[in-house]
Amino acid sequence: MVRPSTRNPKLDDVAARAGVSTATVSRFLNNPDIVAAGTAVRIRAAIEEMQYVPNLLAGGLASSRSKMVAVLIPHLVDSLFDRTIETMVEELNAGGTMVMLALTGTAAGRTEAMIRAAMGRQVDAIVSTAPLSAETTALIQHFPGLFVQIWDLPAEPPGIAVGFSHVEIGHDLARFIYERGYRRPALVSAELGRARLRRDGFVQGWEAHSDTPVKEIAVDSPSRFGHARRVFAELRRQPERPDVVVCGSDSLAQGIIVEANAAGLKVPDQLAVVGFGNASVASDMRPTITSVEIDGAQIAREVNAAVRSHVSGVAPKQRSVNVGFRIIARESA
Repeated sequence: MVRPSTRNPKLDDVAARAGVSTATVSRFLNNPDIVAAGTAVRIRAAIEEMQYVPNLLAGGLASSRSKMVAVLIPHLVDSLFDRTIETMVEELNAGGTMVMLALTGTAAGRTEAMIRAAMGRQVDAIVSTAPLSAETTALIQHFPGLFVQIWDLPAEPPGIAVGFSHVEIGHDLARFIYERGYRRPALVSAELGRARLRRDGFVQGWEAHSDTPVKEIAVDSPSRFGHARRVFAELRRQPERPDVVVCGSDSLAQGIIVEANAAGLKVPDQLAVVGFGNASVASDMRPTITSVEIDGAQIAREVNAAVRSHVSGVAPKQRSVNVGFRIIARESA
C-alpha cells in the first residue's frame, strides 16, 4: 500500500490542482475578492483537499530553521501549565530559540487555526496541550517540524507525547481517599478533555472499592476559585453532605475551603478537600491542600531535549514519555 505523501504542498502544487497560475493563487491568498468567483472556488477546493499551508516566511530565511517554537495552551487564567511554560521558555531562549505563545480556548476549530498559523510561520516545533480532532491530526501530518503533545499520552501521537495518564490519576485518587476512610465523595470538575478522563478514572476506581455512588458536580473549564460558592451551595443542599470533595484544580479547592470555613465547617474534620496541580497555593493555604503534583518542569525539559534533537537532525528516541505524577497528602485530607 502506497502511503500518502506527508510533504507540505507548495504553491505550484495548488495552482496545478486548480488549473490556474501561481500568480492567481497568490492573489487569492492575499485578497480572495479580486479573483473570479469560479476560480476562487477551484483554488479553495484545492487548498482544502491538499491541506496546503502558505509559507509566511517565503523568501525570508536562507536557513530551513526559523529558531521559533509555537506553544499552544487553552488559557492563562488559573492555568495548570505555568511551570511548564516558564521552564520551556527560559531554556529555549537561552539556546537562541524564541517561543510564540498562543491561546486556543477549548474549541477544536481554534486549535486548528493556531496550528495552521504556526505551520505558516515555519516554526521548528509546535507544542500543544489541546486534544486533537481527526482533521487536525491529518493536518499535522504535513508539518515538517516536530509536533509535541504535552500533559497527555495518546495511544498514537501524531508526533511525540510528553505527559501522564489522567485515568490513572483518577484511579489513584479514588484509592487514596478510600484508604483514608472517606466514604461519601463528591467530584467537582469540568466535563471536557483531560478532566473527563480523570473523572472516568475516579468513578471506575471508586466503584472498585464501594457501592456508594459518587456525587458529581460539573463546572466550566477551567475549574477555578470563582466556582466554589455555587458548588458549595449545591453540596449543602444534599440530603447527606459529602465527607470529601475532590476538585479539578487547587484554586477551586481553595475556594471550597474558604466557603466551608465561612459556613463554620472544619476542614478536614467535617469536610475534606483534595485539589489538582499542586500550585503554590496548595502549600501556602491554611489548611494546606492535598493535591496531585505534576512535574511541569520535567515536561518542559523533555520537550526541549526533543526540540534540540529534531533541529540537529536526530529523531526522538521514543514517541511517548511518561513523567508520572504523585499525590501529596497535606492537611486538607
